Amino acid sequence: MTDSGRAERYRTRMQRKKEVIDAAIASADREQGLLLILTGNGKGKSSSAFGMMARALGHGMRVGVAQFIKGRSDTGEEAFFRKQDHVVWHVLGEGFTWDTQNLERDTETARRGWSVVQTMLSDPAFDLIILDELTYPIKFGWLDLDTVLNDLKNRPAMQHVVITGRGAPEALCEAADTVTEMTDVKHAYRAGVQAQKGIDL
Repeated sequence: MTDSGRAERYRTRMQRKKEVIDAAIASADREQGLLLILTGNGKGKSSSAFGMMARALGHGMRVGVAQFIKGRSDTGEEAFFRKQDHVVWHVLGEGFTWDTQNLERDTETARRGWSVVQTMLSDPAFDLIILDELTYPIKFGWLDLDTVLNDLKNRPAMQHVVITGRGAPEALCEAADTVTEMTDVKHAYRAGVQAQKGIDL
């Protein structure tokens, strides 16, 4: 095939593709607050959520963050985002379960944290709320899934929520508008590499 023939074939193929994409865009005629789930064993769930946070702030939106499980306050994302206008940041955990080793205390911490989240979910001033590692308190039974689902369902119509964490329950995924599963292919940690600033924390 000649160069001109390849170019024409490419142009025809891209024209068909554009027609399909344009039609799909035109059919999406609704606006609503989205519930997004970032789950799976792979790295990057929280990082993806904070990428959306940066995007939202770029549009002048107000963002709330509620971090479950994590008790540390020395991560790069917190150091950066706490300096930004329109950000409310809550560290609601006390560390991983293998650190605390206290079921009653972990349950109480999670429930106290969810009461903070309920306040945010009822406030239409929040355009985006990130519930980082929420799947764990649900999985461990510290939080009632039906309560979580009901609070999410009754939030303001245009409020977006992003939930991160491994093992997102099926009912939570069914309630979501978008679910992404991160796949673990390879991780430096298993080769003995420590968590690195700017990459892991």
